[in-house]
Amino acid sequence: MAQANVQQLQVVQHNLQTILMQKQQLQQQLIEIESALTELQTTGKAYKMVGKLLVASSPEKLKKELQEKQETAALRLKHFSQQEEKVRKNAEELQAAVVSELKQKK
Repeated sequence: MAQANVQQLQVVQHNLQTILMQKQQLQQQLIEIESALTELQTTGKAYKMVGKLLVASSPEKLKKELQEKQETAALRLKHFSQQEEKVRKNAEELQAAVVSELKQKK
């Protein structure tokens, strides 16, 4: 039984690492969006990437697009935080079970 719990713990820890990486990417994305929104406040001209092209766009339109992206990323970040909490709790419970089983075998 301990072996199965150890394997399950490894899977849960891998899932936790994946969630943390995705969460970190979203946090970085939010920082970039914040920076872009700040820059849009101080400029009259704005450009955006469309494929490999740089296309002129109105700052208001870009601001709206960035705010929508920001809201979406913030919601996803919240979801990943909740998921992280659940997976972390599961990992702690499995770890406690494994330690308990190993102590009983001694």
